[in-house]
Amino acid sequence: MTDMTDAAPAPLKTLKIDFVSDVVCPWCAVGLGGLTSALETLKPEGIAADIAFQPFELNPQIAPEGENIVEHIGRKYGSTPEQSAQNREMIRRRAAEVGFDMRMGPDSRIWNTFDAHRLLHWAHETAPDKQEGLKRALFTAHFTENRNITDARVLTEAAEAAGLDRAEAGEVLASGRYAQEVRGAEDLWRARGITSVPAVVVEGKYLISGGQPAAAFEEALRKIAAEG
Repeated sequence: MTDMTDAAPAPLKTLKIDFVSDVVCPWCAVGLGGLTSALETLKPEGIAADIAFQPFELNPQIAPEGENIVEHIGRKYGSTPEQSAQNREMIRRRAAEVGFDMRMGPDSRIWNTFDAHRLLHWAHETAPDKQEGLKRALFTAHFTENRNITDARVLTEAAEAAGLDRAEAGEVLASGRYAQEVRGAEDLWRARGITSVPAVVVEGKYLISGGQPAAAFEEALRKIAAEG
């Protein structure tokens, strides 16, 4: 009879997850909170994840000066200012449920995110363990602090907050490095059928769409891990 007190722990099942998202996508912040909460719950079951953040631009053609969020949502979706406010409040509540402080208001702005994606690509290439921290710092800069995420100072401060080298981050931004790689990755995910975000692709073949609550991620990841 085997002495269970001496048994080795269950082997860890590490799932490969591509988190396709944009920095100005509020549901992406909500979805990341749900995913990480689910992974904490699944940890005792031996399920973990290796998460890579992949680029997707919701508004690649937006002007350098950005656009007021109410005007942007009205132009893009036909929402009235009242509907926009109601939607922001609903997202704020969902974000709070996963521990994220969403402070978007009627004067907030939507920004171009290409440079932010270049920094995220750099982080994944040079310090992949810090990429998630950079993603979270960028979410905070945009949604909590309402800062201009096209500003190199804001971006390099986010890099520093994530434990990355601020001077090197500045060099990446100034040089235009990783532009081709980011464009190529965006094209790849569009070719794979990704048209909205967040899109959580597990093991390269399972898709979990939208800013799902933790329970939905738990159920899906548990099933996928069992299949493996």
